[in-house]
Amino acid sequence: MPFIAEDLGLITPEVDELREYFGMPGMRILQFGFADRGGHTYLPHRFVPNTVVYTGTHDNNTTLGWWQEDVTTVERENVQTYLHPIDHDGDIVWAMIKAAAGSVANICIFPLQDVLHLGAEARMNTPGAGTGNWGWRYAPDALHPDFAAKLAALMEMTDRDGYLKEIEGIHAGQPINQQHIGVEEAGIQ
Repeated sequence: MPFIAEDLGLITPEVDELREYFGMPGMRILQFGFADRGGHTYLPHRFVPNTVVYTGTHDNNTTLGWWQEDVTTVERENVQTYLHPIDHDGDIVWAMIKAAAGSVANICIFPLQDVLHLGAEARMNTPGAGTGNWGWRYAPDALHPDFAAKLAALMEMTDRDGYLKEIEGIHAGQPINQQHIGVEEAGIQ
């Protein structure tokens, strides 16, 4: 079973070494990347492939709610410098989704609230709040085919759709990754 290391907050070099030793991907939350230069490790240009990128998590406001209610003036300016000008509040959601999908992170996760363009009313959890958490539920009619088509097109464009190019010529029929080596070394046929 694969594990994801929640390497958020104050992380020591020893924690990073342990995560890397076990090959566990770390987490990068785009919303954390815009406050100051110290947060740039949460921006796509600083990712390594063994990463899981999120627009936000269950402990953050939705991307739209974050943009409308939580972003500081500095963060707003940095977002528009890094991504592009956000002319309408709703533009932030797909700008962040596209930035995450276009990154080198091996795994990319979008909260459903972001896909549905929902604001703070759909926030899942506020850490430290004793009430009002974990109550959001999606309405079955909210899963509109337009969202699926838009996500599918983005996943295809960013090579996150599982497509593997057919191999032609002398390499046709050979394994396309290195997983076969371990199987062959173990004597499993």
